[in-house]
Amino acid sequence: MLPAVVKLCCGISYPHIRNIAGLQRTAMAVIGQEITHLQQWGQIQNHVRQQTGLNHNEAKPEDIKPVPAKEDQLCVRHGQEAMRKALSILEEKEGWKFEVAESNGDAICSKVMPGGRKVFRLEAVLDASVDELYNLLFVRVEEMHQWNPSIQQIKVLKRIGPQTVVTHEVSTGTAGNVIGQRDFLSVRRSCKQKSSVYLGGAAVQLESFPPQAGFVRAENGPSCIVIQALDDDSTKSRFTWLLNMDAKGWLPKSVVNQALPRAQLDFTRHLRKRLSLS
Repeated sequence: MLPAVVKLCCGISYPHIRNIAGLQRTAMAVIGQEITHLQQWGQIQNHVRQQTGLNHNEAKPEDIKPVPAKEDQLCVRHGQEAMRKALSILEEKEGWKFEVAESNGDAICSKVMPGGRKVFRLEAVLDASVDELYNLLFVRVEEMHQWNPSIQQIKVLKRIGPQTVVTHEVSTGTAGNVIGQRDFLSVRRSCKQKSSVYLGGAAVQLESFPPQAGFVRAENGPSCIVIQALDDDSTKSRFTWLLNMDAKGWLPKSVVNQALPRAQLDFTRHLRKRLSLS
């Protein structure tokens, strides 16, 4: 899998990413770092279980069911595959069509995938470092509802090493939310290097957390965010977001396809507002 993922990371077709010097070395370092972390984490877990007889899932809040080790492995593999597939979509050069652009330079393109679902690619430049964005979007993901009004709650159900988390997300049912209230069960995966971050993920189905009564469970297909420092200014970052979502329910596809790019622009606007407070 390593050569394929490295090829995808290095071959992303966006000019503002492709032309960055040293991207190939950066991608190789990111994937190598990921593999090292996974190996170390597995060795630590095995050692602790052998020496103490304790399961690493024990110390959990009462409202969260421990995820068995088998599900841990499933989630890690699922997160890796989601990252690979999302980067593969970004690598494709053909089929992208312009959707909308803002006066600040934010732009969205779309592409119709096999099966008819549209995916959306947002590109922006943000006044924040790579580390600051990584911290907000991955490390402190449970705080996202504090600055993004479209989210009611994000709860980390499970942390599997330093790079994989399982989250349950509930969107708001406000009047501005055309799609309506949904919940999501997702694996989120990160690959972090000094000058770049890759955040990937997708919906996952787990016996330990079945669909919740009263919610329509939407599903994120393989999605990712690529964050890279500007060549001449480390306090700014290039932000590329591939959104791939099945909203479920009975909404017409045309309505969903109009709502999703607007949701991306709204998210980026709220993210900028949060960054301005830092």
